[in-house]
Amino acid sequence: MIKITFMGAGSVVFSKNVLGDCLLADSLKNIDIALYDIDAGRLNDSYNVICSINNKYNSGATIKKYIGVEQRKEALRNADFVINAIHVGGYDPCTITDFEIPKKYGLRQTIGDTLGIGGIFRGLRTIPVLLDFANDMESVCPNAWFLNYTNPMAILTGTMLRKTHIKTVGLCHSVQVCVWSLLRSVGMLDQNDDSICSLIAGINHQSWLLSINKNGKDMYPQIKQRVSEGKIEDKQNLVRLEIMMRFGYYVTESSEHLSEYLPYFIKSRNPELIEKYNIPLDEYPRRCIEQINYWEDMRKTLVDNPNLEHKRSPEYASRIIEAMVTNKPYTIGGNTMNNGLITNLPRKACVEVPCLVNGNGITPTIVGDLPEQLAAINRTNINPQLLTIEAATNHCKDAIYQAALLDPHTSAELTIDEIISLCDDLIDAHGNWLPNYN
Repeated sequence: MIKITFMGAGSVVFSKNVLGDCLLADSLKNIDIALYDIDAGRLNDSYNVICSINNKYNSGATIKKYIGVEQRKEALRNADFVINAIHVGGYDPCTITDFEIPKKYGLRQTIGDTLGIGGIFRGLRTIPVLLDFANDMESVCPNAWFLNYTNPMAILTGTMLRKTHIKTVGLCHSVQVCVWSLLRSVGMLDQNDDSICSLIAGINHQSWLLSINKNGKDMYPQIKQRVSEGKIEDKQNLVRLEIMMRFGYYVTESSEHLSEYLPYFIKSRNPELIEKYNIPLDEYPRRCIEQINYWEDMRKTLVDNPNLEHKRSPEYASRIIEAMVTNKPYTIGGNTMNNGLITNLPRKACVEVPCLVNGNGITPTIVGDLPEQLAAINRTNINPQLLTIEAATNHCKDAIYQAALLDPHTSAELTIDEIISLCDDLIDAHGNWLPNYN
């Protein structure tokens, strides 16, 4: 019998989507599901939601919940798949800290979960928790697959792949919606068109749409012509379209994310750029506040609904599990160790490439060289990622400084002394959320 353990199950909506997908898969009937979290209230909400779906669709799953560090190893015991969706530190205090302290230095962010000073510190406080997960897994489920959804994706997945023996893949839906977002932005989207083929590769949140073809014909010339003529229907996508026009290729992640991975867009001395490119500063804290405010209404719809329905979502997890169990091939965009997959990126980098999933596990595709300008942009993001891993795994404060000094947006805004001071302030403010650094 297949066992799936969900770490961070208190994320009610996401656990509903991912585990609800599993419960609707015909090949995954009668599975064991272990729900784990450190928040008893949210965990109980998720438990009720998953039980409702299980009962409604007669899925036959056995569902158990586990609370706190003391029960973590039991939640993981004999798992075949471990789905990770934790958020260490939550909105309050850690997300607030990630945004408000840099703001005092004039450093503004949009999302702060993948790169930039916010992404670095989110990685620093999450890596120790994942290493604890890995230690438990090596003891009670050493052959399980770790499906990581938590950001910063490349930092965390890279840590698991380089510093543990756990089979790991990082999953992000931005690859799945990349083509759709581009065609929608330029008014070329046809929901019923299944003749489009694409190739996407790079690093998480900065993978590149290397090709987009319809019936064998390159669509990029027509797309770029429409942008040149101002035929843009999605004004939330201006940063991505600008980068496409300057560097030749469209990027997977949204403009609010992309704007803080590069040195060109969020500038205190050029505030007009914020309006020109429609960049939503402090977007992630705003989303957190909205979710907190709307939760009670949402809770009534989800938790207190005995007739809760579910439709299978586009998320990868259930399809990965299904492909491994049935040996029916499925292709994903997965985050994995480079090791020569993208030949002009560092071997230690965590890259995002097409992967084949079947009964043998997950097999990544060799992409070869990226266009040099794209690899160059990726390398500017890989540098702070690798140094954040070194800082967290070696408890090295200098590596924290170096990661921040090499971050494209941070270094474009602040001086060396300001960056060092900012890191020190963030370390102090995080307190026990971080280990001691030498």
